[in-house]
Amino acid sequence: MHGYGQLAEYFIRKFNGCSEDFRILAPEGPHRFYKNGYSGRVGASWMTKEAREDDIDDNLNWLTEWLTAHLKENTYEKIVLLGFSQGGATAARWYYNQPKLFSHFILWASVFPPDIEKPNTAVEQSYFLVGNKDEFLTSELLEKELLIYQKLGFETIQFEGNHDIEPKTLNSLLNSF
Repeated sequence: MHGYGQLAEYFIRKFNGCSEDFRILAPEGPHRFYKNGYSGRVGASWMTKEAREDDIDDNLNWLTEWLTAHLKENTYEKIVLLGFSQGGATAARWYYNQPKLFSHFILWASVFPPDIEKPNTAVEQSYFLVGNKDEFLTSELLEKELLIYQKLGFETIQFEGNHDIEPKTLNSLLNSF
């Protein structure tokens, strides 16, 4: 699940280096907007502050219906849910709403959404990844987030890099499944 201002068709390219054993599905946030003014590049978002609760419910319902419909025609040994940045908050809400749909849960460079109750422990196979030079996290905030996820039972992985999907780290984790 992509981050703020990204489109699924471009975000999915970050997974081009993955093994052909994996099938990558990338839903797109329903709220599109011009990134600069009234024309030009378009981005997408999972929600805004306007009608936030309705958008959260709509996203969860739509995503579950979308995946359920897909699974009627396709079967997979495992389903890994990965949420990047803003998409991580939506992925966390979906995961904790429908945990039996997924075998692994990855939050990548994302804060745990403040509007859902933090579980006492993460379900097995939960991971938090973040670059050591993430421009959205000061070193103090980075350490705080790592501790939060560790206390929740997530396996935390810090890699050399910024606020992005780092292919080598991604492939190493996915291939460990």
